[in-house]
Amino acid sequence: MAEDTKKENQLNIELDESIAEGTYANLAIINHSVSEFVVDFVNVMPGTPKAKVKSRIILTPQHAKRLAKALAENIGRFEKAHGEIKDYEQPPIPMSFGPAGQA
Repeated sequence: MAEDTKKENQLNIELDESIAEGTYANLAIINHSVSEFVVDFVNVMPGTPKAKVKSRIILTPQHAKRLAKALAENIGRFEKAHGEIKDYEQPPIPMSFGPAGQA
């Protein structure tokens, strides 16, 4: 019976080939309302005055908090194995759309 319960609680996740390739982003713009967080991932190229959003993820506040916690835990594990991740200062990128976000 325990085996049947375990099978019922399993979630099979499929990863499509095009999604598995991933999309590079070096900027995340985060906006939120009372009911959702919107994270836009952007690839900004040096010397280029324009950049497009490559991917947008919309999360509930609860899922956004879980994501933040999971990222913090994984960064901690990474730094324990590979050393501190250096946070190099980046010049501010002027935003010319929508409300101000944070990266």
